[in-house]
Amino acid sequence: MKGTCVIVGASHAAAQLGPSLRESGWEGRIIMIGDEPHLPYHRPPLSKEFLAGRKQLADIRIRPEAAYRKAGIEFLLGRRVTAIDRERKRVRIEGEDDLPYDVLALTIGSRARRVDLPGTGLPGVHYLRNISDVDAIRPGIRSGAEAVIVGGGYIGLETAAVLRAAGMRVTVVEMMDRVMQRVTAPDVSAFYTRVHREEGVDIRCNIGVAGFEGHGRVEAVRCSDGTCLPADLVIIGVGIVPNTELARAAGLKVENGIVVDDFARTSDAGIVAAGDCTWHQSAVYDRWLRLESVQNAVDQARAAAGTLCGKPARYDALPWFWSDQYDLKLQIAGLSQGYDEAVTRGDRDHGRSFAAIYLKAGRVIAVDAVNRPPEFMIGKKLITGGHIVDRVRLADAAVAMRDLLTAAK
Repeated sequence: MKGTCVIVGASHAAAQLGPSLRESGWEGRIIMIGDEPHLPYHRPPLSKEFLAGRKQLADIRIRPEAAYRKAGIEFLLGRRVTAIDRERKRVRIEGEDDLPYDVLALTIGSRARRVDLPGTGLPGVHYLRNISDVDAIRPGIRSGAEAVIVGGGYIGLETAAVLRAAGMRVTVVEMMDRVMQRVTAPDVSAFYTRVHREEGVDIRCNIGVAGFEGHGRVEAVRCSDGTCLPADLVIIGVGIVPNTELARAAGLKVENGIVVDDFARTSDAGIVAAGDCTWHQSAVYDRWLRLESVQNAVDQARAAAGTLCGKPARYDALPWFWSDQYDLKLQIAGLSQGYDEAVTRGDRDHGRSFAAIYLKAGRVIAVDAVNRPPEFMIGKKLITGGHIVDRVRLADAAVAMRDLLTAAK
């Protein structure tokens, strides 16, 4: 605990791991290396308040610079780590001398999934994953212009809401049967489709993209059904890819992410990992997961810090997420994959508030709550408690969630 801890990746997980090391008694150097020129920042606002210009860089920093100074955390920003030498315990940094470490933490996150289509390189075609992406997108936001969003997931729909509020004409193209199909029940997809259409967004499902066209910059999106959509601005949001190449090249075990145990240890006992880049066993769901959420990054980073300081604590937190679109706050507790019944509370066809509660063999396994904090908060307790609830009363919005918890088995 008096040696050097090198943290690779100035991510949300890194912003938690560094200070947590100090709190757990690490007395040696802590050096954080990031390939962006910024201190760790919140990524969720990028497709919302930051893109809209309601928040600036200083507003989305996870911690102020003074907090890192107080914790004695050193930074190497705008640097890229190209290799890990596990035998010599060094990391290779592009354009720099190798940096020795006693213990190593990988908080290297993920990147936007790229598409290989004609015209992808045209000016005006963007991905949205970091600050530089938003800086490139903002000049193309202007009232009355045409925007096409490729992908109807959270990022795509959040971006569509911002662009529509800015006065752009927005079309969302989704190749699956419905928006957010990978992560939500049909009722939730139908709710968001309705709201976006009410706001003036043109949502087109079951349509792929064949390419992008234009002279000098993008002018149109060519779809797989032969239609051509006018486009002054295109944003592609088709998922993310974990950054595992560095770990794989170093000989660490990698599957759908860097494999870690319940204490955030990789296959090398001297290296931990946390955040989007990890593949771990969930005690709550009894299966392997890779989670793309702030909650996972923070809680797993705390576990990693404890492990490095000889104070191991098992990571078994319930996953939770959120998405802000227009005046809607979607709060998600748990993972709905594998549900056998979805119970709706509220009217999904009218208004702006309802919840979908997912059951498996009668037990609550996940909740999607739109502008319904009680369903989210009590839902988390129902999930972690493994409770069976009366589905008829669960569907009755007049029955308080707290009463359902009290009566649950």
